[in-house]
Amino acid sequence: MNECIFCKIALRQIPTDLVYEDPEIIAFRDLNPQAPIHILIIPKVHIATLNDLIPEQAPLVGKMILAAQQIAVQEGIAIPGYRTVFNCNAGAGQTVFHIHLHLLGGRNMNWPPG
Repeated sequence: MNECIFCKIALRQIPTDLVYEDPEIIAFRDLNPQAPIHILIIPKVHIATLNDLIPEQAPLVGKMILAAQQIAVQEGIAIPGYRTVFNCNAGAGQTVFHIHLHLLGGRNMNWPPG
């Protein structure tokens, strides 16, 4: 996926404020944060939307959640609380079509988000 900005970030072709990396996942600070702490967690493999996941990729999504947990501890937001969000398709707010988990914290989260 040559045109995918998240693939380019995963391949280290675009610099970013990296906060976590393992063989399958990379996490970095969002350039347009919606909270004091806003980190995006992405798989290194290109998957456009949650609708494109296959059952064999369930462990990868689980690893993304566990990475969010670890990063929340690292960022000091695990105890006060944090939000994790996947958006699926444009109607839900997905703007980059490479699945990504938003990790948000550092302020009280209202529902619905505002």
